[in-house]
Amino acid sequence: MTDTSIRRRTVLIAGGATAATLTVGATAPEAPSAADPASAVPVAAAAVCTLTKEMTEGPYYLDGQLVRADVSEDKTGVPLKLTLTVVDDDTCAPLGNALVEIWHCDALGEYSGFVGGNGHDEPDNGTFLRGGVLTGSDGVARITSVYPGWYRGRCIHIHVKVHTDVTLTSDGSFEGGQELHTGQLFFDEGITEDVAEVAAYAANTVPRTTLAQDSIYDEGGAASGLLTLTALGSSATSGYAGTLTLGVETG
Repeated sequence: MTDTSIRRRTVLIAGGATAATLTVGATAPEAPSAADPASAVPVAAAAVCTLTKEMTEGPYYLDGQLVRADVSEDKTGVPLKLTLTVVDDDTCAPLGNALVEIWHCDALGEYSGFVGGNGHDEPDNGTFLRGGVLTGSDGVARITSVYPGWYRGRCIHIHVKVHTDVTLTSDGSFEGGQELHTGQLFFDEGITEDVAEVAAYAANTVPRTTLAQDSIYDEGGAASGLLTLTALGSSATSGYAGTLTLGVETG
C-alpha cells in the first residue's frame, strides 16, 4: 500500500552528458577493482540531482538493529554486496558517519521477527537480514547480504533508512539520532528472473510480483531506488554487486 504522506527528497542518479555540470563537493572517482566490482563506487561528480519520493517504511521495521557490515547471518541465497553512497542533496558532498540501515526478506519471502507471514515455516531469531553500517568520510556504506526473495503483492526490494548522530550501544546496536531518509532499493527484472531459478528461491511457493506490476515502484529508475547490478561471476549463484548514490536533506 502506498503512503499518501510520502515526502519528496533528492537523490543522485547517473546523468550522462549533463553529469559534469554538478561538481560541488565532488570527489575523484575511485578506481574499480577487477577482483571486486563492488569497489566501483558512484560519486557525486557523475550524478545529477533529481527530486524523487521517499518510499513507505512498510510494516516490517524493527528498532534497535545491530550495527554490522554483514547482515546475511546463516541465510541461504545469492550473495549481494551493496555499495551505497550518501551525499548532501544541496552540496553533493559525501556524508560521513551516517548510519545506513537495511532490512529485507529472505529467499522464502519471510522477514525476521515476522516469520510465517509469507506462508513458510522456519526459525526466527528476529535479526536475520537486518542491520546497518556507518559511512566513511567518503559517504560510502558497504553491506553484505543475500539477494532478497519475494512475498505476496510486492516485487523484490530492500528497505533502507539513513540516520545521523546515532548513539552506538553496548549490545552492538544503535539508538537516537535523526532519520534523514526512508526508501527502498529495487532490482532489475531480468536479473531477478535468473535468481528466481536458483533452488533457494524456487522453493518460494508464493506468486512473484514483477517490477512493472509493483504498487510502490514508480518506474523512475535510479531516482526511485533501482540499483545498478554487476555480476560477481558467470552464473547467478556467484552473486551480484549493487550500487546506488542517495542524496539526503541534512538541514
